[in-house]
Amino acid sequence: MHITARADYAVRAVVQLASLQPASATRQQLADAQDIPGKFLETILGDLRRAGILDAQRGATGGYRLTKPAEEITLADIVRATEGPLAAVRGMPPEDTMYPGPAQPLTRVWVAVRASLREVLEQTTVADVIADRLPEHVDELQKRPDSWVRR
Repeated sequence: MHITARADYAVRAVVQLASLQPASATRQQLADAQDIPGKFLETILGDLRRAGILDAQRGATGGYRLTKPAEEITLADIVRATEGPLAAVRGMPPEDTMYPGPAQPLTRVWVAVRASLREVLEQTTVADVIADRLPEHVDELQKRPDSWVRR
């Protein structure tokens, strides 16, 4: 799995914004705080606004703010807002893949990969990240020594 810069930046921007609640922040403040290219962040913030995760207010006292509490925003919400479905195989949902012969079981493998990704991202909220209090199963996964080995 490849986590794109777009998804990474989106999650970081929302976490940064949530840490400031109830205050708002400008695009530039978020970009500076998380070292994200400003123009790229502008398009990401637009995606997050269209998804209903953020709201924007114009003017001297304007900026971006969350539309709901950080406890109600999952990392999956953010990734889907900026990337679309959590897992796709050549642009298709995993269950729509069809393989001939001995490769047929791969459909079930791709579905399981999506389920695993969902389990982590849907159960981890922005509030969990801010509090450095990950869900128990996520924390257990990252504590495994092999989780930190590059392969």
